[in-house]
Amino acid sequence: MFALRTLTVALAAALAGGCTMIPDYQRPAAPVPEHFPVVTLAGSAEASPAVGDAAQAAPADTLAWRDYFADPRLREVIALAIANNRDLRVAALNIEQARAAYRIRRADLFPAVGATGSQNAQRLPGDLSSGGEADVSRVYSATVGFSAYELDFFGRIRSLNAEALQRYLGTEEARRSAQISLVAEVASGWLTLAFDRERLALAQRTFETRQQSHDLIRRSYEAGAVTALDFNQSQALLQSARADVARFTAFVAQDANALALVAGAPVPGEWLSDTLTDSVSAVAELPPGVPSEVLVRRPDILQAEHALRAANASIGAARAAFFPRVTLTAAGGTASSTLDGLFDSGSGTWSFLPQIRIPIFEAGRLKASLDVAELQRDINVAQYEKAIQVAFREVADALADRATLAERVDARRAQVEATEASFRLSEARYRGGVDSYLGLLDAQRSLYLAQQELIAVRLLDAGNRVALYRALGGGWR
Repeated sequence: MFALRTLTVALAAALAGGCTMIPDYQRPAAPVPEHFPVVTLAGSAEASPAVGDAAQAAPADTLAWRDYFADPRLREVIALAIANNRDLRVAALNIEQARAAYRIRRADLFPAVGATGSQNAQRLPGDLSSGGEADVSRVYSATVGFSAYELDFFGRIRSLNAEALQRYLGTEEARRSAQISLVAEVASGWLTLAFDRERLALAQRTFETRQQSHDLIRRSYEAGAVTALDFNQSQALLQSARADVARFTAFVAQDANALALVAGAPVPGEWLSDTLTDSVSAVAELPPGVPSEVLVRRPDILQAEHALRAANASIGAARAAFFPRVTLTAAGGTASSTLDGLFDSGSGTWSFLPQIRIPIFEAGRLKASLDVAELQRDINVAQYEKAIQVAFREVADALADRATLAERVDARRAQVEATEASFRLSEARYRGGVDSYLGLLDAQRSLYLAQQELIAVRLLDAGNRVALYRALGGGWR
């Protein structure tokens, strides 16, 4: 009965000791401008308009990745990666590990009650016993109680519990950040494979066209209608296309291997694309005036803030260490000199051992521990601010590209159309004997390069949408 009363009092004291010495937390101000810059085609940056314009639009909101990415094949590959990627699996296991560590720390708020059964046997020689003969005494006991339970009057354990909670929450944000990075990496790998497949197809078509042209040149050369210079130039152009076919074939194989690695499993061929898609994302363009404060909702920024909160909580534990620490040890049960009398009437026993420890001289250890905790908090503040600055630059860079990519794609398309017309004209002039074969070769090379550059800038456009998804943490609201 006494043990039960003691346990009740201890629990009440623990619950009543809800105060801590954790400093009041204040989120540091973001060391970046209030809005992302707007880049004009002239290259000048100016302040964004009011955020109200953005609120009325329907841009890249906090969409799930299934809603953000438009191509169903890409969505299938992303789902495969989320289910099988080992890095993401490790991030999920880290959450479970942090949750278990938090439960361990939280258990310190309550006494650890256990049952104990023991026997204490002692032999006294005859010259020490009252009867002058050797005597063996035995004591049997069975008790229930707790040992060294700390009454958290000054919040030391609660501060440590708060620190463990913030670290656990930080691992959850780390997992979200890892998934966003994985989705972006899968999308980039999928687009890169489509990019190299399209370049390979272009190289193969170019090789076939040049092969047909070279066959005509060869027959003309054999008939003496063209010079050896024309024949050799045609041969060089053909072998250049042949080398590109081999090079891009290797790139395609390497891209497929990289995609399978990040996906964690082989990717079915029907989920791949032979050409770059012009509709990677299914959302509208970001409007001007997106506030930079959206960065504080990025998972990596939230993870840095949880680390800052954990460091702030550790200061409370370091402060509480300066004050007395009260611990209780209590047990109640039964004891007897014989095993069969252990549960007889009148064999009840109990013990109660309160203990208080007051720090008097620690040679500066407690002050040093507090200094370490405060300095760690300052370090986390700096890391949090740097994380925001890095995130701001990532978004600003992506938006800067976004502002000019449409113009670049249109310019490259117009360039391809112009070089195609120039090639047809050069071919007609050569066949009509008006121009030399050198002019036709230059037109062929120019067209091939222009087509490759168009594919490359389309990859930049698609990759920029993936970069915005990653930089904005999967959304911007």
